[in-house]
Amino acid sequence: MRWRIGSAMTGAAICATAFALLWPHAKDAGAVLIAQDDPTRLSDLQLDSTLRNNPTLVHENIEAALAAQDPDLANSFVDLAAAKGVPIPGELSQRVAEAVGEENSTEHMAKRFFAGLVTGNADDGASLSGTVAGDLCVFGDVRDLMREGKHLAMGEGTDRLLLGLAGAGLVVTAATFVSVGGAAPARAGLTLVKDARKVGRLGEGLSRWASRSAGEMVDTRKLQNAVATGALARPHQTAVAIKAAIRAEKAGGLVRLAKDVGRISEKAGTRGALDTLRIAQGPKDVARAARLAEAKGSQTRSIIKILGRGALLLTAGAFNLAMWVFSAVFALFGFLSSIKATTERLTLSWLQRSKARRLRRLAAQSDTALA
Repeated sequence: MRWRIGSAMTGAAICATAFALLWPHAKDAGAVLIAQDDPTRLSDLQLDSTLRNNPTLVHENIEAALAAQDPDLANSFVDLAAAKGVPIPGELSQRVAEAVGEENSTEHMAKRFFAGLVTGNADDGASLSGTVAGDLCVFGDVRDLMREGKHLAMGEGTDRLLLGLAGAGLVVTAATFVSVGGAAPARAGLTLVKDARKVGRLGEGLSRWASRSAGEMVDTRKLQNAVATGALARPHQTAVAIKAAIRAEKAGGLVRLAKDVGRISEKAGTRGALDTLRIAQGPKDVARAARLAEAKGSQTRSIIKILGRGALLLTAGAFNLAMWVFSAVFALFGFLSSIKATTERLTLSWLQRSKARRLRRLAAQSDTALA
């Protein structure tokens, strides 16, 4: 009986030790599993863990962003540090403020605006404003449609995704004027998607999805005819001819994507939206990023820089996380079972000893009576 009691107590001690070791991991894993559908909570949990393991991470990224001449990203890390209570040296904060001030100077903004207007490429807020201005005049979309339509008519390599994006742009531009600017975020978002495609910053999975959606929009035969008779010197007339080649009813998916990108751009900035498009593997990722941007604002770029796609959804194996939780539950169950077994065996031992004492008393009484 002593051996049985000892083994039960040993089992309880082992299970208690295992549970104590497993509990921190199981707690974090359980919280991540619960938050897997909430990108804001999910990113907070992962950031807290990452910053605990590497307290200098924010400082290192600020220095790297300044060295790469990206004051917007450096400022995003400063905002993240303030939100997470990470102290930033005054000298470093001053350098970031000076870099941001220089980037936001009137001269710099004007140059970037005209660069965006002329080239149709956006990599910050000023150049995006110029690009959107061109697209609102239908010049940008007609230019892209004419160029890719010409490639299509001549049998050359054609970017059908860019064709679809430009076609959706004509639809959204019309909606923007009808709604007196109400669809402007979608217009800006669509411009960003188009620019990301041009410079190769559109995620592979998102690019495949957008290509399928864009392919359903364009009537290639009508587009070839429009290109043959159109000219960039007459953008409005050309737009009318091209519009007939665009199936507006098929633009719903791309427009929803554009709205989400526009929401990100409004809250996290142009570069934040471009960073999202680079890591996104589908429209659901972009929708999650929009929710994250609305909650975190200017911190979004730094969060995506640290966590990548993990900021948007659970990238760690759910099975591995569940195993931490299951192991902790199993250890707790083993501890409770061992305690139960110990209690039962101690009770049984006490009852056996009590019964033995009672039998000895009865035997002694019987011997006394016979004597």
